[in-house]
Amino acid sequence: MKILGILASHQEHGLNAQMLDEVLKNVDEGVETETIYLENYKITPHKYHEKNPVLDELSEKLLKSDVWVFAAPTYFRELSGVLKNFFDCMRPKLVYFKENGDTIPGQFKNKHYLSISSCYVSPLENFITGVTDEAFKTIDRVMAAAGVIKVGEIVLPGTFGMKELPHNKKKLCQKYAKKISVKKRKDDSTLKRYIQLFFMIAVMALITMGIQLPLNSWIGSNFWWNYISFTLIFFVLLSCILHFMTFVKHRRR
Repeated sequence: MKILGILASHQEHGLNAQMLDEVLKNVDEGVETETIYLENYKITPHKYHEKNPVLDELSEKLLKSDVWVFAAPTYFRELSGVLKNFFDCMRPKLVYFKENGDTIPGQFKNKHYLSISSCYVSPLENFITGVTDEAFKTIDRVMAAAGVIKVGEIVLPGTFGMKELPHNKKKLCQKYAKKISVKKRKDDSTLKRYIQLFFMIAVMALITMGIQLPLNSWIGSNFWWNYISFTLIFFVLLSCILHFMTFVKHRRR
C-alpha cells in the first residue's frame, strides 16, 4: 500500500503542505508514503512522437501509488495554476483518446484520491458563497475522466494571517489518514448510493401521497388528474432534494 502526496502550492511549507503532512504522517503503520512538490518539476505539455521525461517520471509515481492526496490552495475561486497546469499537461497520461476525440479512463482507473484546499475567506462566507467549490469540482472532473475514485475532501477557510493548523483540522486530517490507509475495492460506494436512492424515492413517494390526500376532494378519483398531480409534486420534491444534496450539503466549511 502506497500513498502519494501531491503538493501544488507556491509555498513548500505553507498551510496546505501542513495539512498534507498531517495526513501522511498519521497513516497506518506499514503504509508507504511519498510527497512530490510540483514546483520542483518543469512540467510542460506532452508533444506527440516525443518523449517527456518529467511527465513519464510523474506518471510512474502515480502508477505505483494506490491513493493520491492533492493539496492545493484556492485562488480567485479556482484551483491553483500549479495543479491545473499539472492536470493539463498530464491529460494524455490520465485518459485515452478515441478516434472521434472522446476520452475514456486510462491506466490509473480505480485508484483513489483525497482533495485538500484552503482559502482566505471565513468559514461562514465559504459556506454561503462556495469560494472553494470550483477548486474541488475541477479536481473531481479530472479524476472522474481518469476513472479515479474519490475518498473525500478537506478544506481550510479563514487562512489570512494563519500560521498553524487549527486543532479541529488536524483531527480531520488524522481521520482521513486512517480512512485512506485501507486498500479500497474498485468502487466501494455503489451499494451505498443505491440504498440512499431507494430511501430517497420511498420518502418522496410517501410525502407526495400525503400531499395528495387533501387534494382528492378537488380532483376526485380521476386517474389522469391523480397521475399528473403526483408527477408534479414528486418532481418538485426531487428538485428540492437534489438542490440540497448538490449545493447545500456539500458546501465546504
